[in-house]
This record gives sequence, C-alpha cells and structure tokens, in this order.
Amino acid sequence: MSTLAVEKQIDVRTSGASNDTILRRALLAVAVIYIILSLYLIFETRSRLTSAVTAQDAAIERLREREAVTEENLKASNQALTRQLGITERGLQAAYAGTTAEMRQNQRAFERRLQDQQNAATDQVTFEVSNVRTELNGAKKEIAATRTDLESTKIKLDRAVGDLTGQSSLIARTRQDLEELRHRGDRNYYEFTLNKRESPTRLSTISLQLKKADAKKGKFTLNVAADDRVIEKKDRGVAEPLEFYTGRNRQLYEVVIFTVEKNRVTGYLSTPKSSGIATGE
Repeated sequence: MSTLAVEKQIDVRTSGASNDTILRRALLAVAVIYIILSLYLIFETRSRLTSAVTAQDAAIERLREREAVTEENLKASNQALTRQLGITERGLQAAYAGTTAEMRQNQRAFERRLQDQQNAATDQVTFEVSNVRTELNGAKKEIAATRTDLESTKIKLDRAVGDLTGQSSLIARTRQDLEELRHRGDRNYYEFTLNKRESPTRLSTISLQLKKADAKKGKFTLNVAADDRVIEKKDRGVAEPLEFYTGRNRQLYEVVIFTVEKNRVTGYLSTPKSSGIATGE
C-alpha cells in the first residue's frame, strides 16, 4: 500500500486516531525490543567468539553472516519505522551524515594527538643528537689537546729518569738511537734479545733473564744477576732505565728495554767505559 493511500485512510479514519496512536506505540515498542534483542545477539556472539579461539575463522564468518542478517532486519525495521513515524529518507541520511562527521572529527583529533607525540619524540631525538654532537666536539678538542701533550711527552721521553739515581739520562728508544749513543763514546752499549724460559744471558759482568713479558701493556719483569746477587726488576715499562750498582767500585749499570713482544724483549745494557768486555752463554 502506498503512502498516499495510507494518508487517505488516515483522513477517513480520523475518529480512530487514538487507536492508531496506540498501534504506532506498540509497533515502536516492538521495533525497539527487536533492536535490543538484535544487539544482544550481536554482543552475545562476540562474547562467544572471544572464548572460541580455536574456531576463530568459522566463528568470524558466522558472525558476519549474522551481522548481515541483522543489518537487513534493521534496515527493514527502519523502513517500517520511517513509514509509521513519518521519518523521511532525508532525515536518516542527515543522521548518518552527522555520525560520520563526528567519527571524522574524532579521527582528526586522534591524528593531531599522534602528530603531536611524533613531533615531541622528534624534538627529543634532535635534542639528544645535539648533545651528542656537542660531546663529540668536546671530545675532538680533548683528543687534539691530548695529541699535543703526547707530542710534548714524546720529546721529553728522549730523556728518562733512572729508577735509582732519580736523575735524567739520555736513553735510546730504537736501534738507530742506540747507534747514535755509541758514536758519542761516553759509555759501553751492549744490545741484546731475551726470550722467556731461556737461561740467563751473560752481558759484560752481569747476567739477564726474562721472567715475564706483556706486549699489550708494554710491561716486563727481569732478573739481574750481579755480584752474586739476583735483583728482580718487576713490572717495568718500555724505555724505563733500570739502574743498579755493581763491581768493586760500585759502578752504575743501566738496562733499557725498547721493544716488548710476546715472551720476548729487546734492549741494551749501558756500562761505564772501565767495565768488562761483553760475553754470552
């Protein structure tokens, strides 16, 4: 029956307006109950879906089918309500448009919050990177200063302080330096190489034996045998003069190590001109 026919019947049946009102309310109540029941079925279905994880795919498919049926029923109910309550299609579209606009507004608000969080995170990272760059610049300056100090120290290390006299003495750090000292003619110089676990090596009037060599730290330990005594020079460093007095006249001898390898050291013995001649065994 068309809307025009219904309106004509309503005009004819003006006297039964109260009965029509009751009927409309009853239909409205039935529709509301139907909607409530439909929504209840949807929520009940979703609750069961959560507990039935092993049958998830099948349950989702059934839920979709039920939702489709429910949607069709809701559409039918909405159409009936529209006809009964005089709600026009334009009103439904306006309501839908309002809901959609609200959803879009909420989405935009969420996107703004997300963008704000991303901007805050970016600012934090930028701040931290700036701090790291500042620290790196400071480290570069410190490295440059350290290099300058090392160069200065390297120059100063051309002279080293003896462990007994506490005085600076000219030492050789390489074989070339040793040759230059020999040309000076002030003292006798005996170059040697000592290996760990070897017997003591005889040099001039003394004997040297390597006990330990740490190439990584540039440290070593030597036993010096002189005047029927053994002196341990423990944990000494490269280019560190090892001094001791020996002989009747208590003459100053000096041992300098200029290379430390694994279980091996290389260096020289410095003695006064009046000391004995080097021998080996």
